Amino acid sequence: MAYDIANIISTQRLKWISVFFLTSVSLNIQAKPLDYEKPTADIEGPRTCFWNRGPFSADPYINVAYPDANVFYWAATFTIPKRAKLEVDGEFAHARYQSLISYDEWGRPQDSVADYLIAPKLNNTNPYQAGADRQAESRSYSLGVKTGVPPEIERGVMQRNTVRTSIYAPSYKKDQQLLIYRIYLPDEQASITGGVPLPSPVLTLSDGKRLKGSEACDALKSSQQLKIDPSALNIKAEKYVALRDQADKPATWPATNPASWYIQYDREFLLSMYSGEKVKAGRRSEGGFYPNLDNNYIRSIVNRKFGKVLVIRAKMPKVSKSFYGERKHSEADLRYWSICSNQSFANTRVTDCLFDEEVPLDQHGYYTVVVSREEDRPRNAKRECGVAWLEMAADGDGLGDEDMAVVQIRNLLASPDFPHAVQKILKPGDEQKVMQAYFPKSHYMMPSMFEAVFPCI
Repeated sequence: MAYDIANIISTQRLKWISVFFLTSVSLNIQAKPLDYEKPTADIEGPRTCFWNRGPFSADPYINVAYPDANVFYWAATFTIPKRAKLEVDGEFAHARYQSLISYDEWGRPQDSVADYLIAPKLNNTNPYQAGADRQAESRSYSLGVKTGVPPEIERGVMQRNTVRTSIYAPSYKKDQQLLIYRIYLPDEQASITGGVPLPSPVLTLSDGKRLKGSEACDALKSSQQLKIDPSALNIKAEKYVALRDQADKPATWPATNPASWYIQYDREFLLSMYSGEKVKAGRRSEGGFYPNLDNNYIRSIVNRKFGKVLVIRAKMPKVSKSFYGERKHSEADLRYWSICSNQSFANTRVTDCLFDEEVPLDQHGYYTVVVSREEDRPRNAKRECGVAWLEMAADGDGLGDEDMAVVQIRNLLASPDFPHAVQKILKPGDEQKVMQAYFPKSHYMMPSMFEAVFPCI
């Protein structure tokens, strides 16, 4: 399978950690770890005393809360001392996207500041702004972190004529604050941090003293235990199994043929996919599992009892390409698109993802994605035949149903001028009406049938 670009890129993902310091040197970054960086035994990946949880991603990284396999996340828990001022200083990553997002104890997003909204420091460049040089050498920024109530923002849509100088991180459980730092799709030659160091905390105390590095981490109590509700990360296994295995439901429940697709709302709406109850849709992207406010999602429950291969076809939105090192940042329908195969809402593991640039398109801009176990992969499910393959876990949902999986499509930062983005769906049931040609149409087949119907010419 060495000829398949999807497998080549998947192999590249596994190498990102091992080449971290080599690529850091090539991008003029000090290969020596920061003086406050603390290694964590048996868990691979760069981290610091502030960003001490992560990186979260697909294996071999920490694989929880449905991470995109092409994305890396770090979490920081801290408490800003009274009358102190916190800033994070960093460099814009060589990547498709980066952001800081704050959360509460239930894993619900509170505030979000995406890359393009941040003003660069004097004489520096923000490479995420339209027409900017993505490879600019001077790319530093500073962003304040505040407590209090965050502003209302339009979720998942590019904001025009807006600049953010700070992010709000409300405290919960009396005094804990939580930020997650994300990097989507580091450039092909960059490390998992996008070829730049992780952002560093700068704390100014009430008496004017400035603390950096380990001193700042100590004052922020960044090593404190995480105080979250257990349901923030998953649905309890026994509750999930009870919803899945209802006596009056078919063995394929809640999967349908053809597949049904649902926009993501809150946790109650998520559970209604299994319960079958009619519930009022809540706020988007608040179903838990630490979602990204810049994303909107549609997802489907699939079951190979209908057929060993699920075939998905739709039109691909135009995206801001970056992986192969484009020089200029361009605006498009979406900043990023991906399709992922996941396990159950109980273990919230991602099996595999395909991002936009690794999915082949036909002459009309349509993609064909095949979802199956590796053993059932059709021989023509490869790039040369115009087909992308997405792996389904061999153990299915990871909790006893080997035939079940969750397939999810992400739309990140939609242009306000793109009418067919997931972000434009105003109510459940309008998914196909709004997305039109971009809506994923799907059907189940057996591998031999797919090989016969879709010959590789």
